[in-house]
Amino acid sequence: MPVKWMSVLLLLQMSCYFRYGNCGKVLVWPMEYSHWMNLKIILDELVQRGHEVTVLRPSSSIFLDPTKPSGLKYETFPTASSNNEAENFLTQWVNMWVYDVPKDTCWRYYPSMNIMFGQFSDLWLKLCREAVSNKQLISKLQESKFDVVLSDAIGPCGELIAELLQVPFVYSLRFGNGYAIEKYSGGLIFPPSYVPIVLSGLSGQMTFMERVENMICLLYFDFFYESFPAKDWDPFFSEILGRPTTMVDTMKKAEMWLIRSYWDLEFPRPSLPNIEFVGGLHCKPAKPLP
Repeated sequence: MPVKWMSVLLLLQMSCYFRYGNCGKVLVWPMEYSHWMNLKIILDELVQRGHEVTVLRPSSSIFLDPTKPSGLKYETFPTASSNNEAENFLTQWVNMWVYDVPKDTCWRYYPSMNIMFGQFSDLWLKLCREAVSNKQLISKLQESKFDVVLSDAIGPCGELIAELLQVPFVYSLRFGNGYAIEKYSGGLIFPPSYVPIVLSGLSGQMTFMERVENMICLLYFDFFYESFPAKDWDPFFSEILGRPTTMVDTMKKAEMWLIRSYWDLEFPRPSLPNIEFVGGLHCKPAKPLP
């Protein structure tokens, strides 16, 4: 074989290696506010390393601005709600959580939290339905042949889109209420005898009665998380995928969980090989004082 053709074949082989081995196509199902700010740090780094990153953006999005200079690509899909409606809802939701919900004990704020996250679930379910029911959008995503979906575990739908595209997916998460998401969907273990449940307000040195309180909080959050998807999300997932399934079973298929915290800042507990602590990604070196 002539040297010229051998060189061409070698270049083709190398181009395939660099295209499919080192660089990939990433689809992102994002959240708003601080969730997006933390996730964008990862996305910017992926772009810097040569990956192609496409962000699914609802037309009612608040923080995701495709007009700003960025290496990210945006795929915008239409929604029934407007930008102002979404912003007003989320602002009221945050204000209620920060100022109105009592946080001294979990059973005092549980009723308010149940209402708040029920409202958030309704909003996000509507948004997800508008995305996956858009046949033109799903067809375009399938033709793009993405390698992986990156999603925030707080806002369901990324895993559903990944199932429709038949690609693996990765989660980014700080924590779920009472660690319920990580426990039921990620398989993590949080022994209540010595690990205070997040949002319980308890410390690592608990008295016997505080351990009892911790157990009660655990049961509260477990009940909430088990009932949260069963009403609307499980039938929705089954409808879209065309087979009986649940949201939790779908979330269990995540290849990796990126936990936005430091291991040494967490309470000691068992972990899993597909759990990676990535706390501090949003931190930047301090500028020198004038």
